[in-house]
Amino acid sequence: MKELVYHRLFLPALERDPSRTCLIDGEHRASVSEHGERVLRLASAMAGELGLRPDSRFAVLAANSHRFVELYHAGFLGAGIINPLNLRLAPTELAYILENSGTETVFVDATFSPLLEQARGDASGLRNVVLLGDGDAPCDASYEDLIASATPDIPPEPDESAPAVLMYTGGTTGLPKGVLCSQRAEMLNLYHIGMSFRIEQHDVYLAQTPMFHAASLGGLLSTPAILGTMVVIPFFEPGSVIHAIETHGVTFTVMVPTMIGLTMDHPDFDAGRLQSLTKLAYGASPMPEAVLDRLLTTFPHLDLYQAYGMTEASVVLTILSPADHREGGALLRSAGRPVPGAQITIRDAAGNTLPIGEEGEVCARAGNLMDEYWENPAATEEVFRDGWYHTGDMGRVDARGYLHLVDRVKDMIVTGGENVYSIEVENAISTHPDVAQVAVIGIPDEKWGEAVHAIVVPRPGTEPTTDEIVDWARKTIAGYKVPKSVELRTEPIPLSGALKPLKRELRKPYWEGRERAVN
Repeated sequence: MKELVYHRLFLPALERDPSRTCLIDGEHRASVSEHGERVLRLASAMAGELGLRPDSRFAVLAANSHRFVELYHAGFLGAGIINPLNLRLAPTELAYILENSGTETVFVDATFSPLLEQARGDASGLRNVVLLGDGDAPCDASYEDLIASATPDIPPEPDESAPAVLMYTGGTTGLPKGVLCSQRAEMLNLYHIGMSFRIEQHDVYLAQTPMFHAASLGGLLSTPAILGTMVVIPFFEPGSVIHAIETHGVTFTVMVPTMIGLTMDHPDFDAGRLQSLTKLAYGASPMPEAVLDRLLTTFPHLDLYQAYGMTEASVVLTILSPADHREGGALLRSAGRPVPGAQITIRDAAGNTLPIGEEGEVCARAGNLMDEYWENPAATEEVFRDGWYHTGDMGRVDARGYLHLVDRVKDMIVTGGENVYSIEVENAISTHPDVAQVAVIGIPDEKWGEAVHAIVVPRPGTEPTTDEIVDWARKTIAGYKVPKSVELRTEPIPLSGALKPLKRELRKPYWEGRERAVN
């Protein structure tokens, strides 16, 4: 079947308005036809010069750029399965992902080439490194040379069941898990976004969230399809965001709450400079009430959307609409209602559906869910039970169908929009010779939503410092996973009957008086 594939969205757009400006990235400006030709040349070069097949995994380790966008589009046209890599990974984590995924080719820019070189030796299947843009870095080929040498041929149309993206998330076992999503899942997510966000041809989309993040895919894939204009900045920086919105008349963008707060607190912030903005979507972590109140007051005509989902859902399951935001009240503390085509239920530990208002695990059924965790059938079977995807989030659904999140089943922390599994941090800290016990939890943080907090019991006769614990963890895990704070205790960490740390008990003092135990 080929009904739900990216060919049907991307290729017709090349014919409808070929001269329209499609992509702006610094000095790079491309019309629809120019962008399309580069993408088709790239797809040809990936098959010809690089020898990639539709089921080959290729990785991208780079800042946001028009080249990153082109690689997404070529991948979704069937040139290979794209594996976008988190730029904040430690070399050991990166090496594991490259090896586990069987990645054959990595596209890297000069900034992140040193990180790749540290990991490359442990990636046995890696055959080619392609340098994106300028710079002096080890590589086997130049991206621009590949495009210049290829012909703009349309690759064969994939089936809708064909894998399109392999995106790694943190793992409950301490190892990252590869989320494999099909063409069909990703295209259904685009339709859900289009129906919910009402993206139109006149929209100018600002790509500022990291392109390795699942939250970026909606804008990257839908903007060319509806003949909108995409403006790209390499990294989020509040001053650059303000400048880009004002300069290019940006109408729509996606931010995590931390980014919104940092932008509004920036010395260059002036509401008048952002007057072109008509739609703003936020997600990955709930919005602090103070930031949301300020946003609603400063921009009363701005349409706000909150999206709840996860990488495994490609990425959206529920939406809190602009009308919901304007109604206010208790709705502002909800995650909205399911997008068209998605269904949410609340279930107890035995898998029974709970009545309205009762708290249990949030479970979902939708066409935009992942196929599997890459080469991890046990983890896949664990989350797909009785025909439902088990999110690991605790919540309730009210009488109007709005989802309210209250806690997590999984020991996961969401800090600044990034997911951190406690076990990853605990594994890193536990190898310190002076550590007897460690438990990692998320505690409230006004800037990051949640902060990673480690509770450590030292071995008898030792006196490790908090700085030593932090520095030790930083050697093996990404910087955003490293604890923001460490608490040293002499009494043992409380354990359950199954000898697991009682995380809810450990979190309780920090979340006392709050409606929910997650941010």
